[in-house]
Amino acid sequence: MESEKSDSDTRYVLGIIENRVKEVGVAALDLRRASLHLSQFIETSRSYQNIVTLLQYFDPKVIIIPSNSSAPDGMIGLTALLERCSNARKVELVRGFFDDTKGATMLQNVAAKETRAIFSENYHKQFYLCLGAAAAVLKWIEVEHGFIITKNSLQITFNGSFDHMSIDATSIENLEVIEPLVLDSIKQKRNRSSLYNMLNTTKTVGGARLLRANLLQPLKDIETITTRLDSLDELTNNEQLFFGLSDVIQKFPKDTDRVLCSFCFRQKKGSVDTTASTRRSQVLVAAIILLKEALDLLPLLSKVLQDAKSSLLCNIRASLSSNSAYSVLKERISEVISDDAMHARSAFTARTQQCFAVKYGVDCMLDLARKSFCTTSEAIHELGIKYQKEFDMPKLRLVYNQRQGFHIVISESDLQQNCLPNVFLQVVKRGKNFCCSTDELMSLNSRNQEAAAECYVRTEQCLEDLINYISGDVRSLALLAESLSLLDMMVNSFANTIITKLPAVYTRPDFTENGPIAIEAGRHPLLESIQFEDFVPNNTFMSEATNLVIITGPNMSGKSTHLRQVALITIMAHIGCYVPAGFASFRIVDHIFTRIGTGDNLELNASTVTYISIKS
Repeated sequence: MESEKSDSDTRYVLGIIENRVKEVGVAALDLRRASLHLSQFIETSRSYQNIVTLLQYFDPKVIIIPSNSSAPDGMIGLTALLERCSNARKVELVRGFFDDTKGATMLQNVAAKETRAIFSENYHKQFYLCLGAAAAVLKWIEVEHGFIITKNSLQITFNGSFDHMSIDATSIENLEVIEPLVLDSIKQKRNRSSLYNMLNTTKTVGGARLLRANLLQPLKDIETITTRLDSLDELTNNEQLFFGLSDVIQKFPKDTDRVLCSFCFRQKKGSVDTTASTRRSQVLVAAIILLKEALDLLPLLSKVLQDAKSSLLCNIRASLSSNSAYSVLKERISEVISDDAMHARSAFTARTQQCFAVKYGVDCMLDLARKSFCTTSEAIHELGIKYQKEFDMPKLRLVYNQRQGFHIVISESDLQQNCLPNVFLQVVKRGKNFCCSTDELMSLNSRNQEAAAECYVRTEQCLEDLINYISGDVRSLALLAESLSLLDMMVNSFANTIITKLPAVYTRPDFTENGPIAIEAGRHPLLESIQFEDFVPNNTFMSEATNLVIITGPNMSGKSTHLRQVALITIMAHIGCYVPAGFASFRIVDHIFTRIGTGDNLELNASTVTYISIKS
């Protein structure tokens, strides 16, 4: 729904509701990928550990809960929990918005055809809480942002988070999976990275987000893990394939997955916010340019994958090259979009590309708006040259950004007697430069922005049929975004990590149904990357007969490091990546729980074990 955000900026809106028997319903709407995740479960922990884990996973920007919700006996309450565990914006709605019947009806209308089956009558009766949470989330999006979801466009998963390995929030922090630990004494991060930072050499936003999701909830399906490992075998042994894929992925727009969201959300009829409407038109035009650029690169990607042998890479090649929807969509786009239109990161270049995206002659009113845009842009450029000569400021330049439009930047070295002429207004000093404007520039800037806004609106009107066509086949866009994200993670994260290490440092893990957990010459993946001398490896063996290991030793001997090492190697193996060990064999792990360090609470006169028992 928004066009320019940082890679790490969250996009989830979370709805949570509970009943008096400790049953919780959760609906998480991903605004970037237009997908909805539903979960309903019994909260067995008095401290809401399951919800805390979901908050860690989704990292929502907004959390919606019922107003005046009282906690069941022995529970701390949702409101108190959210105040303590999340910095997201909290929104309280009356319980009437959490209507499961309306939720089921709304989801049947907007759900993609492939996911409608989950809304049968049996599902409705059994999972009414998460449907009520979904109703509140969708209604809040409509009221707050003035957007509605188009029909048959929302990808919905049910209880997806519980089909993966569960790692509680405390363990995520202790193991440094996403963020490095913070030293409370000096409030600074240690001179070390996290597992996510170490592996995150991805080139796209979708690849980075998929990597984070896999680390927080690793896989439990042996077949999927083995398929990923097979593709890693091929990528690490075939340098031509590895470098070819890495080069092609880098050419794709960094935020290709943003395209999907643009066509799934439509502005609600009756909206009178002209600024929001113009912004919406700009986002749609930018999304079509992004989509055009991605579709143009698909033949090159298929060519690089043509000699691939592993099933994962072959399936991706088949899904992208044999899907006729992409070729038809490319033809529809080429009918109205100029061949020269390209995605650009620069604000002014992107704006110009969006204004001239549609071919000439399609709409005469659009051509007139473009002429006005060009005239004012040239006048602004000539005005900058005029000021350079008139005030003898050769370093004076015009700069454009989306918030201010065009403004003047003058170097401090250009000033005579450290004083600006009176013609310059709104002067702000930034470093060694002065940012300012003039009456003439502000007038031209206003006319230029009005012409650009008219171009956006007229362009969207010209593309209305194309937008409706794209919205009708969102599943193809979702498949494209998912394939690129998975390729990026496998190639630029997993394979890159293995190839850039010394030979024989990382090895492929084995998986068995009921075998032991055996690690030979295992190493801590984070510490060995920053340790100057050779890391001392350790062996680990656990089976049904020996399922408890007690580690003893003096302070600073590496006991905690060994515990973290085993857990991190296990996580890496379950996401389908090679591990830092001479040999590693695992059975599927369902949960990882850790308690590392001291957690004494003097106020409660409780030891670490007692305090943990009180919390859980």
